[in-house]
Amino acid sequence: MNYRAAFALMSAVALSACGLNSVPTAEENAKTRWADVENNYQRRADLVPNLVATVKAAGAQEKSILVEVTQARAAAAQVKVSGDQLSDPAQVAAFDRAQTGLSLSLQRFQEAYPELKSQANYATLMDQLEGTENRITNARRDYNAAVQSYNTTIRTFPDAIGAKVFYGAKPLVPFKATTPGADVAPTVNFGNSN
Repeated sequence: MNYRAAFALMSAVALSACGLNSVPTAEENAKTRWADVENNYQRRADLVPNLVATVKAAGAQEKSILVEVTQARAAAAQVKVSGDQLSDPAQVAAFDRAQTGLSLSLQRFQEAYPELKSQANYATLMDQLEGTENRITNARRDYNAAVQSYNTTIRTFPDAIGAKVFYGAKPLVPFKATTPGADVAPTVNFGNSN
């Protein structure tokens, strides 16, 4: 009878200690994973507007250079001097101004050419957007896995005893997309759509 009482007492002590470490460890892991989700959303909120602004600015600079070259080319094409007009100083001067304007625009274009990066900026933006969305997806997945582990811990024997007795543990809620349109990727607008 002594052995039975000792065994029952040891079993009670062993069962009462169940979940003392595993429940809070699993809960803290889930909370940390949730913080990762929030961190990645904040990263997106901070990063995307700055990237879009950078790409827009680079695109606007390139656009202004290309517009200037196009306009100078059009102006140069408008001014023509025929062989009969070579004796008219005003016609020759107008032709020279138009051609000089085009030369200056082309020179500016050549100087800026190494800096023209809109194509690379758009590629970088797309890479960053994809990477950000992947980080968010991974963080939500990791959070849901941590929630599943925690919820399983507090519901399975013998940890369920400690979870209820010592912690009053309640299941955590996994991440679900509840925002209308959350299943649709956000639109990036550069202000040039019709």
